Amino acid sequence: MDSPHGAAVKAEDFGLKGPRGWAFRGVGIDAAPGSLIAVEGPSGSGRTCLLLALTGRMKPTRGHAEVGGHHLPKRMTAVRRITALGPVSGVNELDQALTVAEQLREGALLQRHYGAPVRAMLRPRAERRAAAEARIAAALEAAGLDLATLPKGERTSVRDLERLEAVRLSVAIALLGSPGLLALDDLDLKLSDTERVEAWDLLRAVAARGITVLAVCSEAPADAIVLRTSPKEPDAPRAPAASDTPAAAIAESGADAESREESGEESGTDTKTENDDTKGADDALAEAGRA
Repeated sequence: MDSPHGAAVKAEDFGLKGPRGWAFRGVGIDAAPGSLIAVEGPSGSGRTCLLLALTGRMKPTRGHAEVGGHHLPKRMTAVRRITALGPVSGVNELDQALTVAEQLREGALLQRHYGAPVRAMLRPRAERRAAAEARIAAALEAAGLDLATLPKGERTSVRDLERLEAVRLSVAIALLGSPGLLALDDLDLKLSDTERVEAWDLLRAVAARGITVLAVCSEAPADAIVLRTSPKEPDAPRAPAASDTPAAAIAESGADAESREESGEESGTDTKTENDDTKGADDALAEAGRA
């Protein structure tokens, strides 16, 4: 596994608004490469949308940000290339039907096809296999996951992993691509106090390698740079509108975002004042899942 250079993260008045409200807004940060960044807030406050926007998976609608020298929203594709996601529900999850070994091999295969230079594809098959095994071993070591300690070793099913073991596996897969920034959603979900300490120790070790770490959590550690998302104030009661559908689309991502980046088209902001932020965040996440 290569030793990457961490990505600096900067943002000013960064926000994302959908048809029915703000997912998040007013975010500002200036973090150096190799920083440990925590996105702290209650569930439904836009934490996941902020993570996806800062990794180029969701298009912001206010302010600007810069990740690894690439400006958002103009360079979303470039930001995606230097960032890696841990599991995000509905976007990037571990496959529960695979074994741990199969999940790792799939991650290495995807990295070889989409992240490796062309000359690496021309190497003999045995050499490519050896290189993939070496990268997997290095990533597992960095993530602190010893396959020998699992109930069935590398043949353990992903669905049978403990929550912290699944986090470590996700980190290992993300590190296969030598990212400048590693982003994880709901880090402390379903973890005991002891496991939370171990999870943050893992991320500190990753950051110590020079990789910037961005983690969504309910409570940030004292040594992290903290971005806080606030619970939303409820709207006054109103009659439901016919247009209020769960599939309402907002930020562009994936192929749609890339096509607009190439044409240089800017995104606009909705001038109608709305405060249904929780619905806005749900709609944004649903749209990112289609990317």
